[in-house]
Amino acid sequence: MSEGILEAIKSLPGDLVVIIMSMLPVSEVRGGIPAGLLLAVVFATLSVVPILLWLEPAIRVLSRNRLLKRFFGWVLNHARHKSHLIDKYGIYGLAFIVSLPIPGAGAYTGAILASLRGIPLKHSLACMFVGLIIQASIVTAACVGLLQVPFIEKFTTPGWVLLVLGR
Repeated sequence: MSEGILEAIKSLPGDLVVIIMSMLPVSEVRGGIPAGLLLAVVFATLSVVPILLWLEPAIRVLSRNRLLKRFFGWVLNHARHKSHLIDKYGIYGLAFIVSLPIPGAGAYTGAILASLRGIPLKHSLACMFVGLIIQASIVTAACVGLLQVPFIEKFTTPGWVLLVLGR
């Protein structure tokens, strides 16, 4: 099955691979970097716009279901653990959270926090973009050997993406 997925991905145009990898919650900008840094950052930023616009109304409606209410409780509780940085540093704290190239941080967590904190859309998007540029720079520096960060190799671009891109 994984060979079929690999073949399907190989048949896509390179830019589309970058777009898809950048918009997936598990990879975000970390997955799109090998194929196109700027495109990865732009689409990773755009992928969180629905969260920024519709998270709270969606939670109100979907939380009527007991199972979904538990799920959203878990997601929001996870995000709140990082909110002290926003409380202390405002939008700079938000950009910092987005800039961390580790699982549990990044644009999706930042978008959830921005939505919960009521940060205006234009400020949220600016923080997402700046944070993702920093994150992409850190990951790129680690990938090309300019920076030695033990955990980045483990959590960044999956090997199959590098295989697909022929790198």
